Amino acid sequence: MGEAKRLNITRSLELFEEAKTLVPGGVLGARKPSDFIQGEYPIFLETGKGCRLTDVDGNVFIDFLCGYGPIILGYREEEVDDAVIRQIKEKGFCFSLTQRYQNELAKKIREHVPCSELSIFLKTGSDATTASIRIARAYTGRIKVMRCGYHGWHDWCVEMKGGIPEKLYEDVHEFHYNDLSSLEDLMKRYGDETAAIIMTPFGHPLHEKMQEPKPGFLEGVRELADRYGAVLIFDEVRTCFRLSMGGAQKLYNVIPDMAVLGKGMANGYAISVVTGKKDVMMAAAKKLFISSTFFPNSDGYIAALKTIEILERDNVLKNIWEKGGRFLKNIQSVIDKYHVGAELSGVPPMFFITFKRDEKEEYRNKRDDFYTQLIRRGIFLTPHHHGYICYRHEEEDLDIAVRAIDESLAYVEEKYGKKG
Repeated sequence: MGEAKRLNITRSLELFEEAKTLVPGGVLGARKPSDFIQGEYPIFLETGKGCRLTDVDGNVFIDFLCGYGPIILGYREEEVDDAVIRQIKEKGFCFSLTQRYQNELAKKIREHVPCSELSIFLKTGSDATTASIRIARAYTGRIKVMRCGYHGWHDWCVEMKGGIPEKLYEDVHEFHYNDLSSLEDLMKRYGDETAAIIMTPFGHPLHEKMQEPKPGFLEGVRELADRYGAVLIFDEVRTCFRLSMGGAQKLYNVIPDMAVLGKGMANGYAISVVTGKKDVMMAAAKKLFISSTFFPNSDGYIAALKTIEILERDNVLKNIWEKGGRFLKNIQSVIDKYHVGAELSGVPPMFFITFKRDEKEEYRNKRDDFYTQLIRRGIFLTPHHHGYICYRHEEEDLDIAVRAIDESLAYVEEKYGKKG
């Protein structure tokens, strides 16, 4: 299989050089060129519509990153955008007091999310996970936190510790997904001091294969939280309104004390939620301070209400599970053809193609070559983060992606031989 033609990303590169004189590093966070494949992926995008993106050089891609998750319907979803525009033009969205849409959205979340009795609205996932920890500490009067998964960029949880005093995270201890014994060991040492166990109920670790919970794992975590009087928090930023309307807690029937919601709820508009049981959540009213000028802004509420309405009305998640299931089955059939160590993990709404690790770390080169061929063929996935299916992915889009995956794996096998 021949190598695909390299993309013209001249304008992206020019803008990046300019950006480096204006912004530290040019681009921050998970959008840095080094988080993709430098020199191959665009750096600046121009437009999005449905499931397609166009970069500043005019290259068009079928997108499976979905803005790192918030795009559950599609880019520029007219019903959602029109509802927000009406709110802005006819009523306004930023006031000193709260608009009534707070109540409407809280009731809608209570309707779908099993643990939801009271809700607090914020803007980002990091805001919400940090608020959930503060609530758990205030409620229990304890300090220590057991964590599993990615929970944002704030001091207590970020992986890169630059600029953060150790004392701000010394009471946070990590356990491993699907390894109940690692949590049991921590709770034997610190259980009576533990305020919260926070975890992603579906395993999506950074740069690694995705994992569904093993039988008894989530139930075991729930039992440990109960035994030691810790607050169990499910970080459902990526899973609620995507794996099911009620999140992984509803899908797997294990109910936490609190849950953190965000991506997908408002189809790209900035909003997040801490929701949970009344006795725990009331600590936020009595024992601590959570506030921001922008938390009550109603643009996010309106977008969320309209997005949830569409999810309900059009049975969106059923559609995503069905076409995503066919898509993953076809990808697996392609992967089985080529002996290069490629692996598919995840579930129909969220998936990841990785490569088996080897002693010589050749898998890194295979991975980069594979994703280079994919982006050149117009498929927007990243080597370091899982992908998503959105409502506007059509069968034709998924078939095009499967062919590109087939051609890219054929290229890798031809270059490296049959290994893995």
